[in-house]
Amino acid sequence: MGTLSGCLRLAGCMLALGATLMSQGASAADYPSRPVMMMVPYPAGGASDAIARVVAAPTSRQLGQPVLVENLGGVSGALGAQKVLSARADGYYLFQGSPNELILAPLANASVKLKSEDFQLVQMIGLAPLVIVARKDLPANNADELVKLARSRAATQPLSFGSVGVGSLYHVLGEHMARTISAEMMHVPYKGGAPLMQDMGGGQVDFAILPLAQQHVALAEQGRVKLLGTLSPRRSALPALAAVPSVNEGELLKGFNFTTWTGYFVKRDTPADVVARLHAALNAAMQDAEVKRGLETQNIEVSAPMTPAEADAMYQAETVRFREISSHVKLADAP
Repeated sequence: MGTLSGCLRLAGCMLALGATLMSQGASAADYPSRPVMMMVPYPAGGASDAIARVVAAPTSRQLGQPVLVENLGGVSGALGAQKVLSARADGYYLFQGSPNELILAPLANASVKLKSEDFQLVQMIGLAPLVIVARKDLPANNADELVKLARSRAATQPLSFGSVGVGSLYHVLGEHMARTISAEMMHVPYKGGAPLMQDMGGGQVDFAILPLAQQHVALAEQGRVKLLGTLSPRRSALPALAAVPSVNEGELLKGFNFTTWTGYFVKRDTPADVVARLHAALNAAMQDAEVKRGLETQNIEVSAPMTPAEADAMYQAETVRFREISSHVKLADAP
């Protein structure tokens, strides 16, 4: 009797497993059969939200289903990332991510339990040039002069650099710059870009490494801040940066090249055919002329097309790179 009961239970389990596998196969083949959510891990109205609004509509047309933008800010973007991870790995939840949320937040904040490896990059959106923004009266007008000034004042009155928070990309790069040029500098964390720029405009912080924003361009045109250089390997093609040199045009920061990128991610174990469908839709959307214009308005250089394998390899390489840089930065005082 026990043997018969065991066989029946085993048969029931096998049937349930088969049904599950069939269901998964059907959902992958029919994907998408309902709206797809696009998670932006910051409040509505910011730069990340603006990017999502540009990309969502053409992606919806490609998928044949609505693509709905959801905003959930908090914990340096990790709150939105965690919500995506708590959903099923079925491709119905995209995460719009960058190094800040997926690589650096877990290193800077012990309460963030996610790992970079939990996500797979489906499609790169683009690259945001990083610029060195300085107070208007800082006695330096390019990257080389900034390095010389930092070295000359390291022992007496170190230069201050601002960031949008401990463990942010801009904190990490500021510390990495100090280490690269062998000059002590003082980190000043802020709760966002607006208060940082307000203090820089008032001359209370010396400089910051930040992704280019229209605010920086406007303040520079008004003479309230200076754009000393970009961290791009070559001078940017964006009109707003036409007159701003790359650090590679000088000598003392040559090779100090970084950009911040934004891409769309899914959970690592999402079915490969679903990832392929998403990749094709997003890739087609990125070739749309309106999308390119919209992203360039946000000072985003649209990424060249990548295969899913190339995108994931790039993400893994960036994870290794930023973890190595962060290993030399003190993050123990992170919230």
